[in-house]
Amino acid sequence: MKQKYKILYVDDEESNLLIFKDTFRRDFHVQTAVSAYKALEILKTSTVDVVITDQRMPGMTGVELLKEINKMFSEIPPNRLIVSGYSSNTDIKKAFDEYRLYKFITKPWNYKELKQIILDAIIQN
Repeated sequence: MKQKYKILYVDDEESNLLIFKDTFRRDFHVQTAVSAYKALEILKTSTVDVVITDQRMPGMTGVELLKEINKMFSEIPPNRLIVSGYSSNTDIKKAFDEYRLYKFITKPWNYKELKQIILDAIIQN
């Protein structure tokens, strides 16, 4: 059995976490976090191949999470994706320019497309 890539999916809506995990559990080893703060705690003890985060979350946005990851875990490769129904072009541009964002995906996502984007993000490193 080949090893599955490890995905950390961050979203403040638990239903989105469940849907993502259920959809991709056969393709990847999926860990979930209900907040950016929980994601940072997971990253202190676990290695991941891709971080996927929602943008609009209370306390810390997806872009702010990527900024923290960049500072705290610079060794994590730039396999960083934001999935959101909302975007501030300024924030997203800054994430690409400064925080190693690989791709912005709009909600609702398509399974085949998102799976390919995740694989592309891993392979490009």
